[in-house]
Amino acid sequence: MRIATWNVNSVTARLPRLLAWLESSGTDVLCLQEAKTTEEQFPVAELSAAGYECAVHATGRWNGVAVLSRAGLADVVRGLPGGPEYEGVAEPRAVSATCGPVRVWSVYVPNGREVGHDHYAYKLRWLAALKDAVAADAAAARPFAVLGDFNIAPADEDVWDRSAFDGATHVTEPERAALAGLRGTGLSDVVPRPLKYDHPFTYWDYRQLGFPKNRGMRIDLVYGNAAFASAVKDSYVDREERKGKGASDHAPVVVDLDV
Repeated sequence: MRIATWNVNSVTARLPRLLAWLESSGTDVLCLQEAKTTEEQFPVAELSAAGYECAVHATGRWNGVAVLSRAGLADVVRGLPGGPEYEGVAEPRAVSATCGPVRVWSVYVPNGREVGHDHYAYKLRWLAALKDAVAADAAAARPFAVLGDFNIAPADEDVWDRSAFDGATHVTEPERAALAGLRGTGLSDVVPRPLKYDHPFTYWDYRQLGFPKNRGMRIDLVYGNAAFASAVKDSYVDREERKGKGASDHAPVVVDLDV
């Protein structure tokens, strides 16, 4: 079973690439982030024609998440139970579903903007709520994983130059402590370093030749429980999908399971 996560940075803009990638990669379950569309405008018909059921939680603007599955889709939960609001809005940043033998959460963790900003405090509250929300699934006997854009680099090795991030979000101790708390529910990072590349980044800024210069970050993660981790047979970051015209600024992260 092949499971992946991808911040697609607009499912509408990326639809031809998304459909082509699903076909070429043979992915069974894909967790999407940053759909940037509404549930009504989500390309359900096109994805259904490709063999995928869709669980979507999106309201347009800058957020939106989904689970695409050709392995079954059940027990869908839209939103983060107990999650905080930002400026009075419960943003669409989480959706969970059972896909055959595996349960997954697709999450798009708040960016945080800058240290000391209200959005940074919101990010930490959101991560605390995520930890509480996934605890039961993490402790279950069936394979379970939280996949998505966490907007946190777990270690200094996960950014191209740690000194370039001094005083910035994504690398602060409170953010990394929140990730450690999430792992404390019984989850582990199932995509090891190094993979094929010395620095298996998953995100490169569009600006200043970030991708050609490999000035990236590893912020798209797959955290699985013991049953999920023990079933992992291979994993990789699909850097090729970051190349070319019209690419997202994130690359898909792919995990193969024997379940």
